[in-house]
Amino acid sequence: MYYYLIIALQAYCLYHLYTNRNAFYWWFIILFLGPIGCAIYLLTQVYNKRDAEKITKNLTHVINPSKKVTDLENRLDFSDSYQNRVNLADAYLEIKDFDKAIAQYQEALKDTSQNNSYVTKQLIEAYFNIQDFNQVVFYAETIKNHTEFKKSRTQFLYGLALERLGKLEVAEANLRTIDIRYSFYEERLILAEFLISNQKTEDAKEILKDISTESSHMTKQNQRLYRATILEVEKLLKELQ
Repeated sequence: MYYYLIIALQAYCLYHLYTNRNAFYWWFIILFLGPIGCAIYLLTQVYNKRDAEKITKNLTHVINPSKKVTDLENRLDFSDSYQNRVNLADAYLEIKDFDKAIAQYQEALKDTSQNNSYVTKQLIEAYFNIQDFNQVVFYAETIKNHTEFKKSRTQFLYGLALERLGKLEVAEANLRTIDIRYSFYEERLILAEFLISNQKTEDAKEILKDISTESSHMTKQNQRLYRATILEVEKLLKELQ
C-alpha cells in the first residue's frame, strides 16, 4: 500500500508540474528523491491551506477510483443536476463500467435545454467499447455536422463502426480524416492497418513512414507514451518492404 501511495503521489506531482510548466529540474527531484522530492515540490509549488482538501481528494481518487464514483453517486443523490449526472457518467466511463455510463448519459440527454454534444461524444465512446456499432453510428450521425466532430476521435470511432458494419467506402472517408501529422499516432496506425486489409498498401506505407519520421522528433515523454505504437509501426514497415 505504501508503494502505491508513493506512485500516486509522484503521479500527482508530475501531472501538476506538466500542466503548470514549472522548471524542468523538478522532474528529477520528484522522480529520484521519491516521497522527499514530492514533499518538497508540494510545499514549495502546490500546497496552501486552501488547496489542502483538493490535493487529498485527488490522491484518494488516484489510489481508490471507486471512492470517486461513490462520492459522485452521493452528490447526484443530493442534487439531481445535469452536471452532476454527466460527472458521474464520466466516472463510470473512466473505470470502464460502460453500461452504467450509458444509462447516465442517456438520462442526461433527456435535458434538451443543454448543448449535448459532449454527452453524445462520450456516449459514442461507451457504445463503441461494448461493440454496439449500430448505436455508435446512430449517435454519431446526430452530431456529424458539428465543427467539433470533424477530424476528432469521435469521427474516427464512427469510421471504425461503419467498417464493422461492412460500409467500407464511407468508413475509409471518415477514418482518413484523422491522418494529421504529429497527432493521433495510435489511430493512424489503425488506419494504416485498415488500408492494408483493403489492398491499399502504398497508402498505408505513406502513413506508417510519416509516423516513423515523426517519432524521431517526439519528446522523450511521448516516445515512452507511444513506444508500443512506434514499435508496431516499424514492424509493419519491415513486413511491407
